[in-house]
Amino acid sequence: MKAVTFLFLLLTLSITGCKNSSDGSYDSAFFGGEIINPKGDKVIFYNKNTKENDTLQLDKNNRFSHTINDVNSGVYSFRHGGEIQFVILEPKDSVMLRLNTYDFDGSLVFMGKSARKNNYLIKTFLNVEKESQRLVKYSNMEPEEFVRFIDKRHKRELEEFENFKSIEPISDFANSIIKASIDYHNYGDKEIYPFAYFGENKMVHIKDLPEDFYDFRKKVDYNSEELNEISSYFRYLFFHFDNIAVNHFYSTNKFHSKFNRHELSYNKAKLNLVDSLVEDETLKNRLLKYKTREFINNNFRQEDINEIMASYLSKTTNEEDVKYMNGLIASLDNLKPGKGLPDLKVINVNEKNYTIAEVVNKPTLIYFWSTNFKKHYKRSHYRVKELKAQFPKLSFMSININDNSEKYWKETINQYKFDLNNEYRFENPKEALETLAVNYLYKVIIVDNKANIINPNVNIFNSDFEDTLNNMIQKKELVLK
Repeated sequence: MKAVTFLFLLLTLSITGCKNSSDGSYDSAFFGGEIINPKGDKVIFYNKNTKENDTLQLDKNNRFSHTINDVNSGVYSFRHGGEIQFVILEPKDSVMLRLNTYDFDGSLVFMGKSARKNNYLIKTFLNVEKESQRLVKYSNMEPEEFVRFIDKRHKRELEEFENFKSIEPISDFANSIIKASIDYHNYGDKEIYPFAYFGENKMVHIKDLPEDFYDFRKKVDYNSEELNEISSYFRYLFFHFDNIAVNHFYSTNKFHSKFNRHELSYNKAKLNLVDSLVEDETLKNRLLKYKTREFINNNFRQEDINEIMASYLSKTTNEEDVKYMNGLIASLDNLKPGKGLPDLKVINVNEKNYTIAEVVNKPTLIYFWSTNFKKHYKRSHYRVKELKAQFPKLSFMSININDNSEKYWKETINQYKFDLNNEYRFENPKEALETLAVNYLYKVIIVDNKANIINPNVNIFNSDFEDTLNNMIQKKELVLK
C-alpha cells in the first residue's frame, strides 16, 4: 500500500508539473523522495553557486519533498547520513528518488519527469567508481597502449550516451553535464597514469610520454561553475595540478632525483598553479584547501607548515576554511611522534567505555572506518586480516567514526563477522575526529604499548607498507615482544 501511495504521488507530480501559483509560469521544480533505512531524520539540499540551502525533514514514512521556486538549471547536492549525491534540476522538473542507505549509491533510483537524465548521471558516477578500482591494472600498460585503451573506452561511453539521447532527447544543459562527467573521467585517468606507471623513482621519465599524450588538455575548462560538484571533474583537476607541478620539481632538483610528492617547493608550485589558472572562487578555494591539507597531513616540520600556510593564506578567500586549517595544525601538533595519544573515549560492542590508552597494551595499529563507505570498510578489514597474519605480535584497533545510531555499526560488524574484540566506536565522534585530525579514512595511527605515538599517519594500502613496518622494527621504533 505504501508503494502504491508513493507511485500515485509521483504520477500526480509528473502530470501537474511545478506550476508557480502566483503567476502561472513554470519556473519552479519539485524534488522529493523516500529513504529506506534512514540514518537520521533530515536531508540537506544545497547548491553552492545559487546559495540554495535547505534542510528537508523526513516524515513518518521516511519521505521528504521540496519545491524550488525560480529554479536555476544546475547540479544540486543532497546529503543524508554522511553521504552525498547529486541531481540535475531545471525549470519544470519533478524528480523523486528512492534509495536504501545500506547501499546508498548503488540503490539510488530517480523517478518522475526528468528522471532519465539523472539516472544516466548516476550511471556515469558508478562507472567512474568501478573503473577507478581497475586503474592500477590499466596503468601497467605501455603509454601508447594505455592511450589507445582509454580513447577506445571514451569513444564507447560517448556512443552509448548518444544512443541514450536518441530515444528521448534531453536539454542542452543536462547533455553538457553528463558528457563532461564522461570526458573528465577519461581525462583524469590520463593525469593519474604517470604516477602509477613511473612511480616515484622514475617520474623524471614523464617527459618521455608521447607528444600527443596530453592533447586532451586543450579541451579542459578550469572554471566551470556547473561542474563544481561533479566528482569526475574535481578528481581530474586534483590530479591535473599534481601532474603539471612535476615540471617544477625537476626544475629545482637534480635530473635523476627521486620524486618526492611531499617536498615543500613542489606543493607550493601546486598552490601557485591553482591560483593562476582557476578563477572561479568556490572551486579555487576548495582546491587550495585540499592541496594544503594534503601537505600538512604528511609533514612534521613546523617551518614547512608555516611556509605552505603563508602561501595558502595569500590565496584563499574562505574564512571558514582558514579556521578549519588552523584547527587541523593545532591537532597535528599534538600528534607528533613521541607524544601520548589524546585521552579520547571509545565504546566496545558490549557498550562499555574506555579511553584508547586503556585498550592499548602493546604496539597497536589504529584504523578508522565509516558505515557510509562500504568498499573502504570491507577492504580495510581484509587488509588488516593480512597484516595480522604477517605481524602476529602487533595489535589492531578498529574504530567506527559515525555519529548516528550504534545499530548501523553493530549490523555491519555482525554482517561481515568482524573481530568483535577489536571493534570500537567513538563516544564523541565529532570531537575525536577533530582531535585526531582524521579528515580521510586512509589515515592510520601507530602507537606503542603505552599509547605513545610512533607514526600519526600511515597508509596500510601502500605497496611498501610491510617494508615500512619491518624497517620500524629493525630500527627499534616499533618494539614487538
